[in-house]
Amino acid sequence: MAKTPSTRTRDIIEYDSAIRREGRGLLCGVDEAGRGPIAGPVVAAAVIFSDDVYIEGVFDSKKVTKNLRDSLYTQIISEAFCWGVGIVDNRQIDELNILNATKEAMNIAVSSLSEVPAVIIADGNFYLNPAAEVRNVIKADEKSFSVAAASIIAKVTRDRIMCKYEETYPNFAFSAHKGYGTSAHIEEILEFGYTDIHRRTFRLKAVEQLTLNL
Repeated sequence: MAKTPSTRTRDIIEYDSAIRREGRGLLCGVDEAGRGPIAGPVVAAAVIFSDDVYIEGVFDSKKVTKNLRDSLYTQIISEAFCWGVGIVDNRQIDELNILNATKEAMNIAVSSLSEVPAVIIADGNFYLNPAAEVRNVIKADEKSFSVAAASIIAKVTRDRIMCKYEETYPNFAFSAHKGYGTSAHIEEILEFGYTDIHRRTFRLKAVEQLTLNL
């Protein structure tokens, strides 16, 4: 951990600190990974930090390299006051739709925390713990340290799940495309068919669209 935070890290920490100074209680950041893929689960994470913790490099998980994400993940779960994860699989996504499945994953993540937050920051209009004040912030994973940390936990957790699925479905490079509808993934579907982890409500539209370009 760096002795002095960079300007970017200091800014996102200060964002959270300003909310804590309102004196409302514990602050929780929530984010998700996996809304867009055509296979695999959607994963959400919730993180609470004490005010004196900073981890250099924490930012929107999509803008952090894999190696750094893995390193940050280890630091985050070690230094967080508490954290939780919610996972909703492809079958539940098909039953609920992706928006409601994402809400469910976030609620599971928040409910699994060992402490009840007073304020929750999330990027999106999601109904979370009714006992908490929920603040919906656009691009929260670039503004809030807690949300950025949650985005890293969610993405690393989901990526590891998808890599594990590749062992079960070796004809699919889930470790590479993570279930997203890439051309390579569509070609795998066309050759080998769908697996049990493909989202039925996503797959036809994605295949039809990309098949036209093959």
